[in-house]
Amino acid sequence: MSFITDKEEAKGIFSLAAGKNVSIALFCTGSFWNTEAILLAASRFAEKRGIKDIPVVVAMTSLYAHMQQARRITYSKDPKIGLRTTFEYCRSLCEGPYAPYPNVAVMTHLDHADPKVDQWALTENTDLLTSVMFDAQVYPYEENLAMAKDYVQAYGDKVLVEGIIEGLAVGDGTASRQSDDYVEKAVRFVKETGVDFLVADLGTEQQSSGTDAHYLKDRAQTLTRELGRPMLVLHGVSSMKNEDIHGLAEDGVIRVNMWTRIVRESGQYAAKRLAGRLDRIEAGDFEATEATAYINDNIEESARVMEHIMDGLGYGNLA
Repeated sequence: MSFITDKEEAKGIFSLAAGKNVSIALFCTGSFWNTEAILLAASRFAEKRGIKDIPVVVAMTSLYAHMQQARRITYSKDPKIGLRTTFEYCRSLCEGPYAPYPNVAVMTHLDHADPKVDQWALTENTDLLTSVMFDAQVYPYEENLAMAKDYVQAYGDKVLVEGIIEGLAVGDGTASRQSDDYVEKAVRFVKETGVDFLVADLGTEQQSSGTDAHYLKDRAQTLTRELGRPMLVLHGVSSMKNEDIHGLAEDGVIRVNMWTRIVRESGQYAAKRLAGRLDRIEAGDFEATEATAYINDNIEESARVMEHIMDGLGYGNLA
């Protein structure tokens, strides 16, 4: 149970976690070092708590308008290569005789995939995916529902499908859309499409630079009650206060999506360390100058932040 792309196996993991009041961490990546930091954080947490096959989701966007992570992976900026090499890299890190993180159960996820713009990633790249976010939030509700239903029918036997009914707020100023009948529309959407997860607008803001968002706990609980099972996915966790991350699973939030805060804080940490080496760099010291020093600082801080988040998501209950 290292690199998991089997839908039923993944469903079992999510069900087990929900039963123990754990929200599975879905950490996005935009670089090879960020990818390894995810597995490093999970491995360290598991070692400290005595957890076997600790689950974590490694995710990335392809051509998402607000952040094209797959283009950031290689200098070529080819999104197909970015997706393929990242998930193959994950497999190498956790599976096989030489894997440094064999105790991490990695599930992969294609995030914010538009049914038209990201058609290749949604259809021809599923062999390396555990789940996809079928992101038709920019389309009218009825069109969104129809497209999501068609996708589930065509690919729902291969991947877990995450749907969304209305637009989420983004830190670039894009506002969320919240209709008065949001809960009713969500219930209908899930029933008619057959999606496995629902990305819920719970008041958070994606790619946020602050912690001003107000998490809508009552809405999460109402949605879970009306949907009849825990299946919510929360985006924009970077906008939440640390204390608000605790207890999300009890509200029906089955997995939590995060990237911006981790990248920002690890980058700031690594930059300060880099500045501290400036004299050695100017003197031509190889170890101070070579990019590995900056990358390793980034990895260490990213892993530290992610371990803290996993603790808040209830991962200790898996011990």
